[in-house]
Amino acid sequence: MQKYVKTAALYIIVALFVAIGLYFVVKKDTYLAFALPAVVGILLLYVFSLDKVLLLISLLTPLSINIETVAGGLAVSLPSEPLLAGVLVLFVAKYLYERKFDFKISTHPISIVIYIMFIWMCITTITSEMPIVSLKFIMSRLWFIVPSYFLCALLFKNPKNINRFIWLYIAGLVIVVIYTITNHAMHGFDGDTAHWVMTPFYNDHTAYGAVLAIYIILCAAYLFMPNMQRNKRIAVVIVLCLLLLAIVLSFCRASWISLIAALGVLTCVLLKIKFKYIAFVSTILIVLFFSFQQQIFDSLSKNDQDASGNIVENIQSMTNISTDASNLERINRWNSAIRMFKERPLVGWGPGTYQFVYAPFQESKNKTIISTNSGDMGNAHSEYIGALAEQGVPGSLIVVSLVVVFMYCGLMTYRKAQNKESKILVLAATLALLGYFVHGTLNNFLDTDKLAVPVWSCMAIITAIDCFHADKKDFYETNGASERQ
Repeated sequence: MQKYVKTAALYIIVALFVAIGLYFVVKKDTYLAFALPAVVGILLLYVFSLDKVLLLISLLTPLSINIETVAGGLAVSLPSEPLLAGVLVLFVAKYLYERKFDFKISTHPISIVIYIMFIWMCITTITSEMPIVSLKFIMSRLWFIVPSYFLCALLFKNPKNINRFIWLYIAGLVIVVIYTITNHAMHGFDGDTAHWVMTPFYNDHTAYGAVLAIYIILCAAYLFMPNMQRNKRIAVVIVLCLLLLAIVLSFCRASWISLIAALGVLTCVLLKIKFKYIAFVSTILIVLFFSFQQQIFDSLSKNDQDASGNIVENIQSMTNISTDASNLERINRWNSAIRMFKERPLVGWGPGTYQFVYAPFQESKNKTIISTNSGDMGNAHSEYIGALAEQGVPGSLIVVSLVVVFMYCGLMTYRKAQNKESKILVLAATLALLGYFVHGTLNNFLDTDKLAVPVWSCMAIITAIDCFHADKKDFYETNGASERQ
């Protein structure tokens, strides 16, 4: 009798679902009701299996589409940002109920820098030119960092989840890459069309190139994984070749610079050059740049090679600050940010406010053909200079501190790791982050899900391996049992 009741209940539920769906199609001209099973399924995952939600976010982030016309002037990336916000709400509720979190993760040096970052953001929100904008910025940063860093670090206690998280993002990214290359081919692989053929998944080729650089490094790391099956290694090679083709066709010059920087640090690591020497040389180069910046800019101003579809010419155009509109617009944004900083050097204008207030700080001599008088063309094109304008000197120093801390923790964990998998993954995550923050001198994307999820999850990889896996002889050992793939 019980079997018949369950069967009847199933038929009734299905009939109701179809009836409701048809009603909305006929009367309301919408198909949204048919998404109800997926919504219910995701809600059940939030309740019973939050780790699956995090893995789902990894898969869906590269496939998410940015919607600019949300009520209240908000833009949102669907479906990734609502999923991230849901994880944040659930985490806060659970923490308030249980009053505990993993001590190793919460006291890790990277976590401490993140706390300082949020504390300073809250202070500069109080003094912000636009407090509501700054508050929205903090909330979005919270739903990026809490799931992608703190909860992912917990997720990565199971080492197999590190591999799953990386490869699920790559799976979604591969779909975008195939779509982009196909779309690009339909336009004859023209250099100008390379700027937008990845839409609607990525807003432009710079964000697309940045994420490609991160996952080229992570994907390449798997070529050196021990005991990998031959068919899996072949699959890694195929995916890596596809990503390399995609980054060449993206014509994103900054992403190539980031890969070169990562390769340089990798060479230093393999040659066993100590971190303090790498940091010392980097500091000297930065000091020399600022000491001789006028001479450097005078030399660069003689280069008039514009960006084009030719790869060699595109590389040459990286240093063209005389006619290349993209480079000149960056300089315009940086100069505007520095003028903003000079007016409010300690607390800045408030988190997330640059794009709303930089217009009056533009000088006519710095404007380009893509500049606007209203200053509505986006952010400061630099993680460091943008923070300087929005949060003053402390804000910019916090970004620099984050880079120094993750580099130090990543390289120290690499050296102390007792198993090869830990060494490979923590080094790959460190180099991927380094590549992004080198790219971050020319662009800033941490206010978008497309880059925030990869960047903060790479920091979670460093933290998780440092706290839970580096001292193990067998990477896949958990609670005394091996879970090797």
